Amino acid sequence: MAEKITKDTVLANLFDDPEAVKILERYNLPCLHCPMAQLEVGALKLGEVCSVYGIDIDKLLEELNKIKEGKQENEK
Repeated sequence: MAEKITKDTVLANLFDDPEAVKILERYNLPCLHCPMAQLEVGALKLGEVCSVYGIDIDKLLEELNKIKEGKQENEK
């Protein structure tokens, strides 16, 4: 996760980060456990999924980017 996470971020990019997955689980993102989603995880965008399931994208992005920023600070 090098760039800022946006509504256009593909879910596959988030699934590689255990901390991001924990946040997605707290928001009850169904794609984490959906067998069909696993087939198209490389094409699903975060904003689209949040829209379909009524997840507050702004709050989710804030949390995801906060952990990302923390990791970047630790790398310096």
